[in-house]
Amino acid sequence: MNIALFGKTVTDAVLPYIQELVDALNGLNGITLIYQPFYESLQNRILFKKEPVLFTKQAEIEQKADFLFSIGGDGTILDAVGLVGESGIPVTGINLGRLGFLSSISKERILPAIEAIQNGDYQIERRSLLKLSSPVGLFGSTNCAMNDLTVSKPNVMSLLTIKTWINNEFLNAYWADGLIVATPTGSTAYSLSCTGPIISPDSETFLITPIASHNLTVRPIIIRDDSEIRIRVGGKSSEFLVSLDSRVEKVDNSVELIICKASFKINLLRLTDKNFFQTIREKLNWGLDNRN
Repeated sequence: MNIALFGKTVTDAVLPYIQELVDALNGLNGITLIYQPFYESLQNRILFKKEPVLFTKQAEIEQKADFLFSIGGDGTILDAVGLVGESGIPVTGINLGRLGFLSSISKERILPAIEAIQNGDYQIERRSLLKLSSPVGLFGSTNCAMNDLTVSKPNVMSLLTIKTWINNEFLNAYWADGLIVATPTGSTAYSLSCTGPIISPDSETFLITPIASHNLTVRPIIIRDDSEIRIRVGGKSSEFLVSLDSRVEKVDNSVELIICKASFKINLLRLTDKNFFQTIREKLNWGLDNRN
């Protein structure tokens, strides 16, 4: 079993858990691959009994890795998704962060999780992505997002007018601080904090949620994910911000955005002792009541 490890910088407090993971992988019949910048951040802090194979891009792991472990929080998983791309390598997250909707393996359960994966005691969830199809190349070659695309104002003073069309039919002109287009996976991210609904991950939908709408009757709306969403932004500022998951670019307001569903999905590995509804109960404290 060949495991690729992806991560960013980590604090000294979590080094014992990473050492435990590395030691466990060394005992497997396979190779360990490590994202090179992550490996460099761990040098002289972690003992590698076997020299790992280093990688920096998808082509270097897609024929070698059986699974990719993302070490960090949900933001790290989103970055890992950009690295995995269309390769189909299943991704699972070891949660070193706080909430962790996507990175579902707690740092205290690393060894049981590896054993479960060895025994095939897991399921693969196929998560849809959205794609910024225009303008082409705004985010380089990685123009897809598993959580959301967000349009937002460039400073605290400006207010945006965001005209939105669905399949060339006019939806609304949002007077707001911004607009979120989210996948079902992204419904538990930024959209949730803007009063958007939680959507089951296997729902074939997109969610459009305004950010601080200046029209109180405007509410989030759910549409089919085979729809094309077109957005044109106006306002006092000549520029606005576009984010694709954790990446942000400044865009001239003459630019029109076109969003559609990506042609591929990401494989998320989930242990069989966890499911989506259990996760939202635990993470959001649903049903936490003395009467229960």
